[in-house]
Amino acid sequence: MTLIISGRICVEDSNELRAGKLAGGLATALATPGLFLLPQAAQAQNTDPAQLSPIKVQGERPAPFLVKESASEKFTAPLLDTAKSVQVIPKELIQSQAATTLTDVLRNSPGITFGAGEGGNPLGDRPFIRGYDAQSSTFVDGMRDIGATSREVFNLEQVEVIKGADGAYAGRGGAGGSIDLISKTAKLRDFTDVGLGFGTAKYFRQTVDSNWQLGESTAFRLNAMNHSQDVDGRDTVDYKRWGVAPTISFGLGTPTRVTLSYFHMESDDTPDGGIPYTISPKGSNDAAFHRSPITSVDRDNFYGLTSDYRRTRNDMGTLLVEHDFTDKLTLRNQTRYTRGTQRYVWTQPDDSQGNVNNGKVWRRMNSRDSRVSTWANQTELLGEFQTGQLKHRFLTGIELSVEDGRSDSLNVNRGKGADCKTAIVGMPPYNCTSLYNPNPDDPWVNTLNGGPTGNPTYTRTQTRSIYGFDTIEFNERWQATLGLRVDDYATRREPTSGDRVDRHDTLFNYQLGLTYKPASNGSIYVSYGTSSTPAGATMGEGSEGQSLTPGRGGVGLNAADMAPEKNRTMEVGTKWDFLEDRLGLTAAVFRVETTNARITLPDNTYSMAGDKRVDGFELGLSGSITPQWQVYAGYTYLKSRIGSSGKNSANEGNAFPNTPESSFSLWNTYAFTPQLTAGVGAYYVDKQYGNEANTISIPSYWRFDAMAGYKFNKTVDLQINVNNLFNKTYYDKAYPSHYASIAPGRSAVATLNLHF
Repeated sequence: MTLIISGRICVEDSNELRAGKLAGGLATALATPGLFLLPQAAQAQNTDPAQLSPIKVQGERPAPFLVKESASEKFTAPLLDTAKSVQVIPKELIQSQAATTLTDVLRNSPGITFGAGEGGNPLGDRPFIRGYDAQSSTFVDGMRDIGATSREVFNLEQVEVIKGADGAYAGRGGAGGSIDLISKTAKLRDFTDVGLGFGTAKYFRQTVDSNWQLGESTAFRLNAMNHSQDVDGRDTVDYKRWGVAPTISFGLGTPTRVTLSYFHMESDDTPDGGIPYTISPKGSNDAAFHRSPITSVDRDNFYGLTSDYRRTRNDMGTLLVEHDFTDKLTLRNQTRYTRGTQRYVWTQPDDSQGNVNNGKVWRRMNSRDSRVSTWANQTELLGEFQTGQLKHRFLTGIELSVEDGRSDSLNVNRGKGADCKTAIVGMPPYNCTSLYNPNPDDPWVNTLNGGPTGNPTYTRTQTRSIYGFDTIEFNERWQATLGLRVDDYATRREPTSGDRVDRHDTLFNYQLGLTYKPASNGSIYVSYGTSSTPAGATMGEGSEGQSLTPGRGGVGLNAADMAPEKNRTMEVGTKWDFLEDRLGLTAAVFRVETTNARITLPDNTYSMAGDKRVDGFELGLSGSITPQWQVYAGYTYLKSRIGSSGKNSANEGNAFPNTPESSFSLWNTYAFTPQLTAGVGAYYVDKQYGNEANTISIPSYWRFDAMAGYKFNKTVDLQINVNNLFNKTYYDKAYPSHYASIAPGRSAVATLNLHF
């Protein structure tokens, strides 16, 4: 669709026309009728600026589900020409689905699954990208957000998923990719959007997004959210949270811009331990026996206690300064402080002692009392230049960060699993409950004080990084992208009782890509990227495959046994924009492999001799099939294989945990009239294993969603969403022992939106 805007234009500073440098941008300026002066042109023609003839500007109305540019300046070419799989999930899609959490949003990215929490791995978002854990590879506006938490969307403009080893872009970790959450920013216009949501299971949500232009170049934006709900199809489980995110920007539309932003969110939830697995006959530990969720119990059974809780608090303050030396050279500096705390008492329905065979479940308690904080500074120089016939778009940067963590457990007594063999259900101390009729309101009393044990572990990681990217355009058909990052990485782990462990590594990672453009609307590319996963990469805020301490039964680690794991991705792909650039199609074939995974040898020592890989392909479609029909769809196939495994040789040839072979997502909406829009979604996820032995699994599932929206006028619209339309009972996370996480049942939400 072609958009034609008439009016008179005045530009006092040509820098204002630079895409991405003026909040609101040219599109906002053109959309606002008014008289703008062109002083140089008027003077040259000796004409009164007010008498200039009207002009017409033609451009393409962007498709709401199709995003052509990454918010990250590290991608020095448009996404169409970027030699890497990068998926952008825009706010229009998020809003049409009434999504509220990162888990909801990433359902649109097939190939991403979520892992379950445990005692050693704190509760929070734990995405797996192309089979690799990305819990600690989540970023906010390009800076790492290390804390374990469940992330909200009320302050997000879009979510970007980088797929494949991306150490050059993200630093440590990122074997399968990383996730960047792009925050809302202040604009040079006034608006207020209010959302009021009501739904089943006591769903209640309030959001406010207000923006005020305070002067010619100053703007303030405030986002706030309050949310509470139970969970459809689950007893006792509930979620409560609230958050606020103010942002003020100075100098918008000028060569120097300063932005101050703050984010605060608190939550108070009752965590869900899911449904226990079946166990081996007669309580045996036969590894050949396949375990899956027990289907003979009611899906709403809750095996914890109403006294279970998870409370989190997250704060983030950011100062961003940008300066344009010319229209082709910009310097930016971003400084951030973050702090996150988490405390919980959370029950897993444990079957490890054979108690489930007798109709009993041990209320195994997991607890945590932790905090993590980060100081980080990022300085980047970006721009364009030309050497002979070669055009360069580049970015180079330096990043410094200090991350501090403290983790402890709580004094809570839930007894021992063996006690559940002989315990009588319904009798004190209620550490054992019924498999078929659990009572979360049992009058359980803790025999300990419930506070921290006073035996915390302290961690500190200091990183100094330098990186650079350059897209070299040889001609209109060929271009190459080069990326390099070097991290000086130092970490230490200091338990209250035990020896301090230190590790210092230099991480060298790079990204190479070659792109051929057979037409202006398409590209074919090959790429090669690397990443490094050093010891202590998660700071205790995730599952630590490269731990600074040996696993159970180990006899200790030598320095060489803590070397960073090396990962690499090889990818061939193509990207095309069709239908006058309204519809985007992507396809890629790839291999991700780890060449020196740490393994345990038969004598219980360690060696960096393991290997594993994932081969796969993916397809993506996003944008407008017609001006009324919006679609966002994808399919991913993953064939994972565990290679050399030392003493765990029985696992060789098995699939990765949390890695389905096939996954598919589709969301599409159709505007039947300018007022009425309806949409449907379909999602498929294949069988997933919960452990490397492939003896625990959750089955494949289909899920269907629907929505309808009606716009009464420019101020009021109503949207209704129904999720899990057919009330499918399915499991979305597989814990490596004990339990599977059961997904919510059918839910309905009505959201009234007001726009001023």
